[in-house]
Amino acid sequence: MDIDKACEMFRNKKITLLGLGLLGRAVGDAEFLGICGAEVLVTDKKNDAELAESVEKLKKYKNISFHLGEHRAEDFTGCDFVVKAAGVPLDSLEVAAARTSGVPVYMSTALFAKSATEEGVTIVGVTGTRGKSTIAHLIHHSLIRANKRTTLGGNVRGKSTLALLSEVRKGDIAVLELDSWQLQGFGDLKISPHISVFTNFLQDHVNYYPTTDVYFADKANIFKFQRPDDALIVGAQAFERVQTAHTPCEPFVPPPIPADWKLKILGEHNRENASLAAAALRALPAPACRTGRGRQGSALTEEEIRAGLESFAGVEGRLQFVRKVKGVKIYNDNNATTPEATIAALRAVGDARQRNVVLIVGGDDKNLDMSELVKEIPKWCSKVVLFKERGTERIRDDVLALELNVLVYEEEGLRACVDKSVAIAESGEIILYSPAFSSFGKYFKNEFDRNDQFLALVKAL
Repeated sequence: MDIDKACEMFRNKKITLLGLGLLGRAVGDAEFLGICGAEVLVTDKKNDAELAESVEKLKKYKNISFHLGEHRAEDFTGCDFVVKAAGVPLDSLEVAAARTSGVPVYMSTALFAKSATEEGVTIVGVTGTRGKSTIAHLIHHSLIRANKRTTLGGNVRGKSTLALLSEVRKGDIAVLELDSWQLQGFGDLKISPHISVFTNFLQDHVNYYPTTDVYFADKANIFKFQRPDDALIVGAQAFERVQTAHTPCEPFVPPPIPADWKLKILGEHNRENASLAAAALRALPAPACRTGRGRQGSALTEEEIRAGLESFAGVEGRLQFVRKVKGVKIYNDNNATTPEATIAALRAVGDARQRNVVLIVGGDDKNLDMSELVKEIPKWCSKVVLFKERGTERIRDDVLALELNVLVYEEEGLRACVDKSVAIAESGEIILYSPAFSSFGKYFKNEFDRNDQFLALVKAL
């Protein structure tokens, strides 16, 4: 839609943006709202110094102001509506103040989905504990390769999904990677994507969600408001949990991709990811709820789907091959923030007969069960470098107990971990950075900063 139409609901409105952060998405939201002619107030508990990088990008807009270092109740009661960042809890005092005053609270990705749907855009949403980034990028890549008009948004680094409203038009396909927090906004607006992919459901974010049921309830918004003629594609691991929920659309587990389809991305888990992406592509443009396959006139042929999947090179920070140093391959799996993700990475790159992996692991704590990861380490690893952090302390003793079979080292800071791993790795071995823990803590601003630091260190070797 053109910029005038995209800005229609925001022009001359008084809008409070709750949460700015450093990831870039909220900065893009604020910039778009400013361009649209809204009076924007940005508020965040972080102060000016902490948010300097983000604030600097918005200073040129005279209609954007800031209240930083605190939240003020009047900022949420005297505006037309609030746009809440994904990381702000729904039960926060600020959200409560707005709703008590009758002020609507929206989330930017859900606002985009609602407006784009009304414009005639098909929404493909991907969620799950693991695999959602890879699948969303797989779908988007395949559509581009087949010369379809498509855009990628949601949980994407540095990109405002709201600002994509000015780029999409009727008949486009918007692919959205949706985490559980973004799906809260879909629940508020009572909307779900036309084609929904639910990859798996595993323990995660225990430090945020009091129970797995509450976590699942947010995830379930991806299908809760679908229509019977939409499509719900589900990974085998999540099928039983999804099937027991209220699903207007019958969940469909797609078959594996053919054995002769050769993927560039490593691991059996990525072949399952590819099967889910293929099913979503088959469901375009006319989703068929009960089969998960497109009706006559599907957007892509099987040849185009295969070509898209086979040409996909992967996503940065997800089993990303970085370089080879003195016969040692180095992989960046920064986005592995759960034990299951690190186990999948070990199985993808490791050789159980040679135990050829030097694993760099550790980070901040999310209170996840690490016992299966500890059992898996000696099957694949000759050496482990522990990144000293709060979460790592929980597995330290268990990993040190493996020293009869695995050489274990502890290092302070990412540079020391990289240097140690390179020093101890032998030609033919693989260095795998797969943290299994979150990036929060004293060393990194966020997961993107951790990713960038690792890549810079490896490229400087």
